[in-house]
Amino acid sequence: MTVEHELNAANLDQALGFTIPSRNARGRLVRIGPVLDDILSAHDYPAPIARILSEALVLAALLGAMLKDADGQLTLQAQTKDGIVDLLVCDYKGGELRGYVRFDHERLAAEPSIPHLCDLFGEGYLAITFDQAATGERYQGIVPLEGDSLAEAAESYFSQSEQIPSLVRLSVDDTGHLAGGVLIQHLPEGEEGRERLHTRLDHPEWEHVRALGQTIKANELYDAELPLDTLLWRLFHEEEEVRVTAAQSLTKGCRCNSDYIQSVIGRFGAEERAEMADDDGFINVDCEFCSRVFPIRFTDSEA
Repeated sequence: MTVEHELNAANLDQALGFTIPSRNARGRLVRIGPVLDDILSAHDYPAPIARILSEALVLAALLGAMLKDADGQLTLQAQTKDGIVDLLVCDYKGGELRGYVRFDHERLAAEPSIPHLCDLFGEGYLAITFDQAATGERYQGIVPLEGDSLAEAAESYFSQSEQIPSLVRLSVDDTGHLAGGVLIQHLPEGEEGRERLHTRLDHPEWEHVRALGQTIKANELYDAELPLDTLLWRLFHEEEEVRVTAAQSLTKGCRCNSDYIQSVIGRFGAEERAEMADDDGFINVDCEFCSRVFPIRFTDSEA
């Protein structure tokens, strides 16, 4: 491996968190490469589908990196009505990413050009679920899939469900092998007797941070030769203080395995398991995420 390639690899598959205390702002930068290849290689997705999944994976990493619970899980799900895409699911847990898309091959092939978001999702909605393992709490927000991009839909989610001003940018390079994104948010002060920031989208602190965030270029987000902390410095080097958390590594993580699937099947009654089994006595379970089939012998599925 050359020095250049080592540098490139060092700047990929990472999430970097930061805060700007004087502006009451926080954010995340994410860039994925090999992880993206690993996830997409399990499926033979056409370019438009691979691209939207790549963006969704970056978004899942941006949101998931905000979890304070190390064992917590973030699930991003887009379901549609009358769209080319029927279902898109991504999730994040402890730095592990996975995702898949279910779509209509014939309708996609009939598109004369690259379909827009409304063509892909029709009348769809975006559901974002936070599961906190430590407390057992589960929170879900749902917003319509509107706008020209998945990034705009995510901004709508924060505006409607969280009531937090947010800037989201997602970018995929022309090869489809590199993707990156940024999430910047203005935090409510929440002090007694003071106005909460989320009630003022034109707050001068947020206007300043958003204006700087909007200067980021699409290619900077996925540029493997540009370290994330250098990109952060380009954006906010004039600020009084920018606090940066340690970069978190991202990996592909499909949590399916024979033991887990066997335990799930074991929860069904004997008659139900018998109906699931094929003529050879195997219950074949498909994993949509990794595109693998797990054959479980019926006699081994006894609880």
